[in-house]
Amino acid sequence: MTEKLKGTTTIGIVCRDGVVLAADRRASLGNMVLSDNVTKIFQIDEHLALAGAGSVGDILSLVRLLRAEAKLYRAKAGREMSVGALATLTSNVLHGNRFMPYFGWFLIAGYDSKPALYSIDMTGGITEDKFTAAGSGMEFAFSLLEDGFREDMPLEEGIKLVLRAMKAATRRDIFTGGGIMLITVTKDGYKEYSKEDIETLLE
Repeated sequence: MTEKLKGTTTIGIVCRDGVVLAADRRASLGNMVLSDNVTKIFQIDEHLALAGAGSVGDILSLVRLLRAEAKLYRAKAGREMSVGALATLTSNVLHGNRFMPYFGWFLIAGYDSKPALYSIDMTGGITEDKFTAAGSGMEFAFSLLEDGFREDMPLEEGIKLVLRAMKAATRRDIFTGGGIMLITVTKDGYKEYSKEDIETLLE
């Protein structure tokens, strides 16, 4: 199973007016590239998102469960689940399955009264972060995030920082690559950036 955990980099950062998530698109098994077109960031509800680093099957299974729970919550409560509630739910699911775990590291991001970001390990350990990274290229990403992050930075500046960190990971980590997926969550909701948008931002 450790072979399946090697290949990916996911990054999250909280900005003044939203939260940014980015991930590479490569799936690898050992030293072999299986695909360069894998989705690792998922919309859970209008203002909620999850990024996963690890086993693709486990990530997709968790996403299906969380989407169903978010819909059920909205139907019962008449409002969207908060970011903290989704993070707590994810933590509880992972902890409850710790003897048959979901092999992955998860970032929960969203916007309710303000932007928020949580990091959750495969046994349900949860941390609220201003910025974080997970996966095989996380060391390279963290070096840029530590240097470039500042409190209350505007969304546009946060996007550029995340893309620089992701670019460093794709250059230095052989298990990270295949392009970049970039999303933001603001008070206006979930937004995914096109390949063309990302290329323009990287220039």
